[in-house]
Amino acid sequence: MEIKFGTSGWRAIIADDFTFANVRICSQAIADHLKSINCTQGLVIGSDARFMSARFMEVAAEVFAANGIKAYLCVRDTPTPVISFEILRRKLSGGINFTASHNPPEYQGLKFSPAWGGPALPETTKDIENRANELMKSGNVKVMNLAQAEKSGLILRIDPMETYLDDLRKKINFTAIKAAKLKILVNPLYGTSRGYLDRLLKEAGCEVTVMNDNLDPYFGHQPPEPSEAHIPDMIEKMQHGNFDLGLATDGDADRFGVLGPKGVFYEPNQILGMVLDHIKNTRDWKGAVARSVATTHLVDAVAGFHKIELIETAVGFKFIGDLIAHDKIVMGGEESAGMTIRGHVPEKDGIIACLLVAEMVAMQKKPIAKILENLYKKVGTYVTRRLNFKLTEAEKAKAIAGLKNDPTSVAGFKVKKVIRIDGTKCILENDAWVLVRFSGTEPVVRFYAEARDEATLKKLCSQGEAFVKGI
Repeated sequence: MEIKFGTSGWRAIIADDFTFANVRICSQAIADHLKSINCTQGLVIGSDARFMSARFMEVAAEVFAANGIKAYLCVRDTPTPVISFEILRRKLSGGINFTASHNPPEYQGLKFSPAWGGPALPETTKDIENRANELMKSGNVKVMNLAQAEKSGLILRIDPMETYLDDLRKKINFTAIKAAKLKILVNPLYGTSRGYLDRLLKEAGCEVTVMNDNLDPYFGHQPPEPSEAHIPDMIEKMQHGNFDLGLATDGDADRFGVLGPKGVFYEPNQILGMVLDHIKNTRDWKGAVARSVATTHLVDAVAGFHKIELIETAVGFKFIGDLIAHDKIVMGGEESAGMTIRGHVPEKDGIIACLLVAEMVAMQKKPIAKILENLYKKVGTYVTRRLNFKLTEAEKAKAIAGLKNDPTSVAGFKVKKVIRIDGTKCILENDAWVLVRFSGTEPVVRFYAEARDEATLKKLCSQGEAFVKGI
């Protein structure tokens, strides 16, 4: 097999490719990478709540200890943003996170974050990937016994929860949340935000009901993703309860999901627009806003309303994280429910995203539906959709070749501009756009579309497959 790092590290099926032996190889590759750049101040090692996560953490720690790199081992499953926060707080060389995020339970993953706290940039993951695949051939991996490593002080067990929670208490207006007396349903999806999001909201005086907060490596037989399709039990509970908000996080708590009264689901794109507007209205921050190429232009419209610069990045939160790390933006987000803000971690954080939504509803003293309605009155309506098409290898090759030439029209709409930051994005007349991105690992193409009204969006989507295939 070959180890391949994607946009969020290496992911594979447990006991198939994701094995102790391969984790040792990846850990040795990371250790070698760190030594090559003289960055060996230690690593924080954490995980999500998946099967065997704690043991995978220990296996990695044994390798780093053998290489003389101190490992700070989290005592329980830990949110991805908390690991990022701890890297920065302790000024470490980086962090290892065992997580497959929102993927199904049979998957596990290994994600490396360097010293700046965000997801590793491509040049870093490429070096680690090359080293790992060379080690697959040589098998030159160092390992120190766990007990010996702990006795020698090369492995230290930590709980980073309290310092992270203290930090959030300074960044969110909990006074306003307390005054609003919100009734909130919290759903950690059996994941790492258990005892984080719910605890802070309870402290703030909210009437909090928590669901799916027990450990379950099968995640209730749903992928731990807070999208509308995967939270039917939460939607039903919202429909039968008098809640002001429903707030959910994914398996490693770096993504968010938001429901309004009666179980109405709000797309991440809508939340990003509302939260950006809220931040600009409540914080005296200067700077740009960033979004990925696949994310709604509602963010652009809000940026334009507030007269701030919009930065468009390739897909992958690492690019947004880099901008946060260099203090260039007030907020960054992507359509797949990732978001962070100025002065916070350069990593997706579903916990702070949910808290910002609660703060927004509390401070505006309006239901979320009214907040969105008012925003649309200011900047116009935006509707989006993403479709996945499975192609044969021949169809994929044809589609890739066809899109090398700039399209002139899509579904009868004239193409005004073509952007190739990541995939092929066509800016159309009437403020509509489409984006085609091919998977690097399977014959699948992702087709994104956005328009200012449902009729235009429907027309774009109806022609999406034909446009991709060049029919």
